[in-house]
Amino acid sequence: MKNYFDLNGRVAIITGSSTGLGVQMARALANQGAKIVAAARREDRIKAVSSEIEKDFGVETLAIRCDITDTDAVNAMVDQVLEKFGRIDILINNAGTGAVAPAEDITDEQFHDEMNIDLFGTFRVARAVAKKAMIPAQYGRIINIASMYGLVGNKIAGSSPYHAAKGGVINLTRALAAEWGKYGITVNSICPGYFYTDLTRDTLNSDFFQQNAKTMIPEERYGEEGELDTAALFLASPASSYVTGVNLPVDGGYTCM
Repeated sequence: MKNYFDLNGRVAIITGSSTGLGVQMARALANQGAKIVAAARREDRIKAVSSEIEKDFGVETLAIRCDITDTDAVNAMVDQVLEKFGRIDILINNAGTGAVAPAEDITDEQFHDEMNIDLFGTFRVARAVAKKAMIPAQYGRIINIASMYGLVGNKIAGSSPYHAAKGGVINLTRALAAEWGKYGITVNSICPGYFYTDLTRDTLNSDFFQQNAKTMIPEERYGEEGELDTAALFLASPASSYVTGVNLPVDGGYTCM
């Protein structure tokens, strides 16, 4: 029997893996045997996450503090991973931020920061990993975490810089897929909808958001822990070699209406 999601021996970097969806995806990949590199700005958190994953799944892990807005830091992170593991097979670009304010009140700094982190940060890490590891190996799986807000607008909470940056991530995904396909690298994005995490649970459980779910989401609920994992595993799998340039919404149907 073939395990299509077998990641034994593979090395995966997950940025923004100190909390929330990043941790969940790191654990999902570890569950399939991947060695995990947890990268984020909060060193204490990624060390804890790495330790927990190593204990729970018996895989090698590495915690690296990295600010994805710093090109030197990104290059140093990739060098450190290659020094330890000798390869990088999977990259999940999950690190991001989100400015919320009416568009007319958004500052230049907010817009710039959003682009620098969500869009340029995604590119910085992908560029370094591809150049230093994946192109030489003629193999790679890059998964950019965009958002359903990269596909549509919204009336609930003004976040125009976030929409713009995540829309950029979606077309960046297509561009990189087109360029790097000849190297055996697939580049895809996942567009999550609303998901419960420690940071969002209280907001999503409010009466306003619960009513919004019933109105705007065909499944009439928000995403639960684990419901993003299989999308990540599918796109990270060696078996998904003919899937590239795809932007996969995991949103309970929000963007189908």
